Amino acid sequence: MQIQFLGGARTVTGSQFLLSVNGEKVLLECGLFQGRRGETYRKNLNFDYNPADVDAVLLSHAHIDHAGNIPNLCKHGFSKRIFATSATVDLCQIMLRDSAFLHEKDAEWVNKLHAERGEPLIEPLYTIDDAEESLTHFVGIQYEKPFSVGKGVTATFRDAGHILGSASVLVEVEEEGRRLRLGYSGDIGRKDMPIIRDPRFLNDLDVLIVESTYGNRVHEDPSGAEQELAEIIRRTVKRRGKVIIPAFAVGRTQHIVHLLHGLFDQNRIPRIPVYVDSPMACNAIEVYRSHPECFDRETYFRFVNDADDLFTPPGFTCVRKAEASMRLNDLAEPHIIIAASGMAEGGRVLHHLKNNVGNSRNTVLFVGFAAEHTLGRRLMDGDKTVKIFGEEHRVKSEVVTMPYFSAHADRNGILEFVAATPPEKLKTIFIVHGELSQTEALKEALDERGYRDLVIPEQLETHTV
Repeated sequence: MQIQFLGGARTVTGSQFLLSVNGEKVLLECGLFQGRRGETYRKNLNFDYNPADVDAVLLSHAHIDHAGNIPNLCKHGFSKRIFATSATVDLCQIMLRDSAFLHEKDAEWVNKLHAERGEPLIEPLYTIDDAEESLTHFVGIQYEKPFSVGKGVTATFRDAGHILGSASVLVEVEEEGRRLRLGYSGDIGRKDMPIIRDPRFLNDLDVLIVESTYGNRVHEDPSGAEQELAEIIRRTVKRRGKVIIPAFAVGRTQHIVHLLHGLFDQNRIPRIPVYVDSPMACNAIEVYRSHPECFDRETYFRFVNDADDLFTPPGFTCVRKAEASMRLNDLAEPHIIIAASGMAEGGRVLHHLKNNVGNSRNTVLFVGFAAEHTLGRRLMDGDKTVKIFGEEHRVKSEVVTMPYFSAHADRNGILEFVAATPPEKLKTIFIVHGELSQTEALKEALDERGYRDLVIPEQLETHTV
């Protein structure tokens, strides 16, 4: 079997790994590369293989850096089945349509500039029609239920505890009389986080492809998160400002709503309006309500008793229409806006940042990871001037990063995931989905624990196992 690393190698975005076995090609993930505008368009537009030759896609979860280029894959000739958990299928119904809408709008904006300069116009990476066509290829599969992917290839999804429906993937291969168990971690979640279950580890593996997003970081104790969040909100309200929270529409938004709900109920913060300004996040809430099988026990029993209040409690407003979103700019009283994207690379949050980063009364609160070269990372790193919609803006607002909310396992969580298979059994580990400093640190830690044949693959590198 050969594994080609087509994305997510030495970077955290654009995950894409191609397995060639028994004459068939199975694609693990088909994510969008995210970063500088021109570079991302070129990288995402073309594939380093013929999509028409791919026999199946295995998708770990619905985040755009793992699923976002599927419509483009189908546009270029892929016509087979895409396997994912049922919750992931439902989330992709909204996330891929939303992604296509953003690509269409982005192309419109770029073409307006190109037309003014007399430059060639561009096509969107894919359209809503492309996204809808790709959704016809999805097949929902239950956790822990083995299914055939192709000749001699069986796969099983195991709950990764990252977002609703997320999975690690066990791929069992029989080739020329030999058997091999390949594990793909997907994005590993954290224990004891609200709403969804803890991750379940893969074990008894021969080969593992493992993420390393936080391969050299240990998350801070989340027990202090509520107190710090309450303090940030109180001091922003005291100076009559707004709190702008860039957040992933799926997973992170629901987590923050859950925390704010508790803080209001406990009278630990003033009762100010909260706007979830993301049609996708609003739609995702409905998907959450449709999949209580993914909830942990506490959330499940709360859901049974009060389904309506769980994700949209009193005082919270889901903002769907663009006109309603724009009206938020006119609000003078303190309030909280939660809007996508989490890395501040697209979506409505860009408009809120444009209108609010220049005001020292306001707070921009980051509650998740942002990749290198994104607007989110530049703000996190303390840049005093940032470019939004092509215009320079001075950053006068308070910018806070809270590290508690990551849905990714930290260094210790990743090591625990790997340790489910001892070194004498696990022959090869490919370390992916991390900036190089993180992958190298994780490799060193695994080496200290006795694991051998540790590989940090380069982009487009092919390995035989």
